[in-house]
Amino acid sequence: MIKERSVLIVIILSLITFGIYPIYWYYSITEELSAATNDPHFSGAKALIFALITLGIYVLFWYYIVGQKVAELQRTHNFQVKDNGVLYIVLSIFGLSLVSNAIIQSELNKLVPVVQLNGMNLHS
Repeated sequence: MIKERSVLIVIILSLITFGIYPIYWYYSITEELSAATNDPHFSGAKALIFALITLGIYVLFWYYIVGQKVAELQRTHNFQVKDNGVLYIVLSIFGLSLVSNAIIQSELNKLVPVVQLNGMNLHS
C-alpha cells in the first residue's frame, strides 16, 4: 500500500536531516511501489545495497524504474500516464534530486486513494 506523505514535509525533513531522511524515503517508496505493482524483485534493501555498492550511481537507474512503476500504476488505475523517469534522472544529475523526490511523492499522493481502495477490495 502506498502511504500519503506531505511533499513539503519530505522536502523539509530532507534538508534538516542533511540527507538522512531521503535514504529512509528511498527505501520506503521502493517497498511501497514493489507491493503496489506486485514486483518482489524491486525491493528497498536491494536498492540501498546497489546504491552503496555503486556509490550512488544506481540511484539514477532507480529514478528511471520509479518513473516506470508510477506510470504503470497510473495506467492500471486509469490516470493520465506521466512517465517522468528521464526527468527524474536529469534533475538528479543537475543536483536537484530533492525536486525529483517531491515530484515522485506528489504523483504517488494522487494515487493513494485509488490504490488503497483497490487494495481493500483485493483482501475482501
